[in-house]
Amino acid sequence: MVLINQNRCIGCGICIPYCPRSAIKLDPKTKKSYVVVEECVECGTCVRVVPCPRDAIEPYIEGYARTVRAHFSDPYTTHPSTGIPGRGTEEMKTNDVTGRFRRGEVGFAIDIGRPLVGVTFAEIGRFVRELNEVGVEWEKANPILYLLKDLEKGKFPDELMGEKIHSAVLEFKVPLSKVNKVIEKLKYLAETTDTVFSVGVISRVDEDFSIPVVKLLKELGLEVSPWAKTNVGLGRPLIE
Repeated sequence: MVLINQNRCIGCGICIPYCPRSAIKLDPKTKKSYVVVEECVECGTCVRVVPCPRDAIEPYIEGYARTVRAHFSDPYTTHPSTGIPGRGTEEMKTNDVTGRFRRGEVGFAIDIGRPLVGVTFAEIGRFVRELNEVGVEWEKANPILYLLKDLEKGKFPDELMGEKIHSAVLEFKVPLSKVNKVIEKLKYLAETTDTVFSVGVISRVDEDFSIPVVKLLKELGLEVSPWAKTNVGLGRPLIE
């Protein structure tokens, strides 16, 4: 966790508004800042950007669980399981090269948690269990899958279950025929979770340039954002 050197801190409080978890407090007795360890997600924001006049903010990450917090909260870290910085996933942006998604398939990226809200691994595990009931095909090159002790049960190692991070991305695909079941499950999760999440969808454009999943989502009462990332087929080694 990040520590504030109590010998250097002068209690100016300049660091407090920088923390996206509100984990830095001012001790009313000592009149110095300190870090609430349980709320710190090791994002590194305070270390990088706070103009502390006494250089009292010191990075100190110890133990496996705190390191995992940093991997999912600090955009400057690189996940050892995938070699990708940020949340450790390409979020399905490279379909031209990988050919993960074929016509008739729909990919989902569920981005769970946000700064100030966060998410625990226990809650991520619940998302995994609920989506398993639909019968999704999980993206193997995703750091969440590397951490899971039991994919079917959405079970992480015990030392991680209570750990909180900024956010994580779950990625999977289903046939077009299962999209309605995925949406039903996501609506249920939206009503029962204590965090927030957003949903990204990816699919191949048909030969007539239509996008079947967009029509289906609109029939289910969902508005599809016009902002999108488009692969134009220049990579092609695995696209067919």
